[in-house]
Amino acid sequence: MVVRNDAFHPDDTVPLPAGLTSAGVAENFSTSAPVSLYGASKIASETLALEYGATFGFPVWINRCGVLAGAGQFGRADQGIFAYWLNAHLCRQPLHYIGFDGLGHQVRDCLHPRDLLPLIRKQFAEPAVTAKPRVINVAGGMPSSMSLRQLTDWCDVRFGPHPVASDPRPRAFDLPWVVLDSRRAMETWEWQPQSTVATILDEIARHAAANPDWLRISTP
Repeated sequence: MVVRNDAFHPDDTVPLPAGLTSAGVAENFSTSAPVSLYGASKIASETLALEYGATFGFPVWINRCGVLAGAGQFGRADQGIFAYWLNAHLCRQPLHYIGFDGLGHQVRDCLHPRDLLPLIRKQFAEPAVTAKPRVINVAGGMPSSMSLRQLTDWCDVRFGPHPVASDPRPRAFDLPWVVLDSRRAMETWEWQPQSTVATILDEIARHAAANPDWLRISTP
């Protein structure tokens, strides 16, 4: 990884692992162990679903989504980081950049759930016997990606400055850059996301302002 504009990017001046390009992580990126217990549970679920489909002739489609984000999403640090960060920033709750030198350069991409629906409708209508791939990435990709530092800058402009603490201690299996490459979905299903990251963040921000107790309601 290299840092550009307060965000990690793959260093395309050196050889990258198979399935990783500056466009994102493709479906053929290695999922060999170790991938964390959480990651292993996802791979196991995919395998079971595909085996079930092959055994009983049941059509199975596996859509690997980026970080789903939108208004009304429960704000949690482990899932729904965009909603969590905006709500916590607005309510002046403690925030931390964890790992990776504690600078907030780690990157994720976001996808609005409504953009997933047109694809699912097409998959429901697809014949059971088809040559289309069963596993695809469905994500906002690079245009909808942001680092935590960039997200904080956005929040500072929208809500006013709020300090973020630094905790540089690394955590096992944390990843610096997870942006999914959805070109396979675009090529085989003529699908692409419609909601920009600016639209998604604005929607979350308006919901957060209208529901100042959202973190208390949605966070354990």
